[in-house]
Amino acid sequence: MQRRRIWQPIGALLIAGTVVGGGIAFYSTGNPTKESDPSEIIVRYRTDTVSEDLVKPSLEVFNTSKEPVPLGDVRLRYYFTADTDTPYAFNCVQAAAGCSKVTGTVVALDKPTDTADHYLEVGFTADAGTLEPGANSNGIDLQLYRADHGKLKQSNDRSFDGGKTTYKESKTVTAYKRGALAWGEEPEGGAAAAPGGATGSPPAPAIPAIPAGVMFDDFNYRGPQDPALFKHGWLVRTSKGGPGIANTWSADGISFPPSPDALGAQVLQLRAQTDGTPAGTRQAALGTLKQKFRTGTFAARIHFSDKPTSGRNGDHVNQTFFTIGGSGSKYSELDYEYMPNGGWGAPGPKLDTTSWHDADKNDRVTSKSEKSLEGWHTVLLTVTDDSVTYQVDGRKLFTNNKKYAPRADMSVHFNTWFVDLPFKGDRAWDMQIDWVYYNAAGGQSTQEVEAAVKGFSDGGRRYFDTVSAPAS
Repeated sequence: MQRRRIWQPIGALLIAGTVVGGGIAFYSTGNPTKESDPSEIIVRYRTDTVSEDLVKPSLEVFNTSKEPVPLGDVRLRYYFTADTDTPYAFNCVQAAAGCSKVTGTVVALDKPTDTADHYLEVGFTADAGTLEPGANSNGIDLQLYRADHGKLKQSNDRSFDGGKTTYKESKTVTAYKRGALAWGEEPEGGAAAAPGGATGSPPAPAIPAIPAGVMFDDFNYRGPQDPALFKHGWLVRTSKGGPGIANTWSADGISFPPSPDALGAQVLQLRAQTDGTPAGTRQAALGTLKQKFRTGTFAARIHFSDKPTSGRNGDHVNQTFFTIGGSGSKYSELDYEYMPNGGWGAPGPKLDTTSWHDADKNDRVTSKSEKSLEGWHTVLLTVTDDSVTYQVDGRKLFTNNKKYAPRADMSVHFNTWFVDLPFKGDRAWDMQIDWVYYNAAGGQSTQEVEAAVKGFSDGGRRYFDTVSAPAS
C-alpha cells in the first residue's frame, strides 16, 4: 500500500541580517543618557505585556568604551525569584546576531535575597560579532518560564520592571566582560559567582562557535503558538491531506510538557486522539519549514508508546520520524515508523525503516524489526550519496544502496497518526521527542551524537541552526 506523505508547507520565515566582513554589524539605535556611569558596557532593558506565566526581558548592550568588545566576552544576568521547585526554561526569540549564537542557563544563587534566588545567564558564542565603540547589539528578545507552564510572580523579581516598556538603562541586570563585573549592581548578600564558576574563579571560557552545517533543538517552547518555535524554523501542520485519517491535522496535539527523563527541561509531545470517527479525530505533526537537509547524520531521542495514554488499546497507530523532499524523479523520503499494534495487515509491535525512490510507483525498500520499542531510544540515520543506514541505540538495522539514497534536499518531521479507525470510543496516543540533531559533515556514531548533544545542553544551547538553505 502506498504511504506517501502529503504535506505542502505554506508560509515563510524571513530573517534579515547585515553581514560585514564575515560578521554581524551592529548599529546604534540611540545613545545612553548623559547620567550614565562611565562604564565600558551599558545594558538597557524593556518588557512588553506583563504575563502571568512568562518573563519577557528584552536586552541591549552598548559598548561605551574606546575599544571593540567581542560579544563572546560578554555575559548578562537577569535576576529573579523562583516561584516553585519546577525547573525554569529559556529560549531566545530574536537577536541581531542570531539566536543560534545566544546561550542561556538558569543558575541558583549561593546567597539568595528576597528578590533574587536565581538568575538567567545569557552568553554569546565566539562568532556572535563585535561591538565597535559606540555600537549597540540591538534588542535580544528572551523568554523565561516555568517548564510546567504554571503561573509565576514577577513583582518580587529583582530585574523585572513592568514600567520599562521602552529601552532604558537597568542596573539590576548585570553585565560581565571576560568574567569581571562591567555593569550593574549584583544582589545584596555577597558577590554572585563569576560567570562559568564560583566567586573568584577565572573568567568563563569563550563559548565555541558552532561549525557550519549543524542543527540542534531540545524543544524548549511554550506551545504550538510560541513565536520562537516559528522563528527557529518549525511548522505545525494544520494543512489537509494524509497520511492516516485525511484532513485531521491539528495544532491541538502539540505540547511541550516537562519531563524528568529529558536532557533539557521539556520534551515535544505529539498526541493523536480520536473517538473512532473521522470527525472526532486529531493527528499531530511538526516539521521544519525548509528543505535543506540531505547527506550527513540525522538523530533524535524519541519515546515510543505501546499503550494509549487514555482509552482502549488496539489502534493501528503510527509514531514516525522521517525526512522528505523533492518530487518526481528527485523524490526523496526516509522513514522510521513504529506501530505498536501493527498496521497494513502486519502484526505489531514493529518498526518499519523505509527508503523511497519513487512514491508514485510505490518504489521503496523496507526493513522490519518485530520487537517492542516502548520507552526512550536514540534513532539515527547516516546518509551519503550512495547509501542510507538506519540505527536504533547504536544497533544497525539495515543499509540500502544508492538507488534509494536521497536525490534532493529534505525537511525533517515528527508525526503521530492513525492508519485506520478500527473501533469507536475515546482514546489518545502520545509520542515524545527529547531532542533532534543533524550534522552535514558526515557519519557519526550514536555515542558521538549523544556526547555532542549533552555538551550543547550543558553549555546552555537550547537551539541553533547553521545549515545553509539551498540557493533558490
